Amino acid sequence: MTTNAQLYARRQAAVPRGVASATPVFAAKAENAEIWDVEGRRYVDFAGGIAVLNTGHRHPKVMAAVEEQNRRFTHTAFQVMAYESYVTLAERINKLAPCKGPNKTILFSTGAEAVENAVKIARAFTGRSAVVSFSGAFHGRTLLTLGLTGKVVPYKTGFGPFPGEIYHVPFPMACHGVSAEDAFGALDRLFKADVEPRRVAAIIIEPVQGEGGFYIAPTDFLRRLRALCDEHGIMLIADEIQSGFARTGKMFAIEHSGVQPDMIVMAKSLAGGFPLSGIVGRQEVMDAPAPGGLGGTYGGNPVGCAAALAVLDVIEEEKLLERSTRLGQRVVERLKSIAKRNDIPPIGDIRNLGGMIAFELVKTRGSDEPDAVMTGKLTAKALDNGLVLLSCGVYANTIRILVPLTAADKIVDEGLDIIERSLVQIGATA
Repeated sequence: MTTNAQLYARRQAAVPRGVASATPVFAAKAENAEIWDVEGRRYVDFAGGIAVLNTGHRHPKVMAAVEEQNRRFTHTAFQVMAYESYVTLAERINKLAPCKGPNKTILFSTGAEAVENAVKIARAFTGRSAVVSFSGAFHGRTLLTLGLTGKVVPYKTGFGPFPGEIYHVPFPMACHGVSAEDAFGALDRLFKADVEPRRVAAIIIEPVQGEGGFYIAPTDFLRRLRALCDEHGIMLIADEIQSGFARTGKMFAIEHSGVQPDMIVMAKSLAGGFPLSGIVGRQEVMDAPAPGGLGGTYGGNPVGCAAALAVLDVIEEEKLLERSTRLGQRVVERLKSIAKRNDIPPIGDIRNLGGMIAFELVKTRGSDEPDAVMTGKLTAKALDNGLVLLSCGVYANTIRILVPLTAADKIVDEGLDIIERSLVQIGATA
């Protein structure tokens, strides 16, 4: 039998260290919210492939759609010979998107690709070049998207210089002393000190930050941002790569605020485990680039389109919007109960928007001083106990929960039991 240790040694010899793996185990099979490694050990999956598996591993409806498409064809390049599934998927997303409409959708392969092209579209539409992003943001790993990303370690270290005319302002994080008023004030100062609004093509924001720590943008802040963009003719881009497709209890997280962005970038759970991304936005904005100005060899791959159409069916048929809301309530209630224990490392802020859930570990009870060391110990101990659990955040002290929305309650509870047991264990050795 091949072991995890053997594979890890081969990985170390064959794969650059720059692509890090959160766990030293290797997957052999997976179903819904469970994974088995090459040694036959079972894990509950609270990572969901980093928000890719809202509909779970290998959902039967998604797999059936993929298998049917594979029997027909797997690639033509949409720019060479188009296919109906791309158009059908675009039509469905256009109807779902909370933009002012009428909308149009273009498809790509990765989230970074979608973000880059959203910036291109905004520049083409406005005739401007500057872009504003937020601290803690994660928008991708290409040079442009790294420039937009608001976290240095590990993403930006050693890769500069980054493209010019990218500006950052603080993201509202009330639990760390940054109010919505502080963030908006910084934006106002940016326009006074560094770049005039009429040079700004777009402001890009995650309605709920992903890698940045699952901080939720306040509704009033998003509404003021929309009004500011309207005042100055700036495109508002919502990055829903991690928060989209039912994760927060809405199809897109920005729907909670009632704000209508000019464009939405999407990826991850769009295609239930298959590489697919896209941009949806107002027709007049999306049509700004000339023919041939947008595209990509694998963009909107037919297998990915088939998977995505099935994902949209599953979200509707299995009522995953409602499920996400219930899941969030269930998990947060349990986390608050766990946080009352005195024999575990202190838990700070607990937050969620539907099934997009996070909690922070802090050094002393009642404080907001991050404890990154204990957070790392928790993810490691959870893995030892059979749970795949990810951390995130600017301070590396946030635990994020991205269990598939299709997971049974007993699986969710099993994962929460492991979190509690792991906290007790690391607390005993602190």
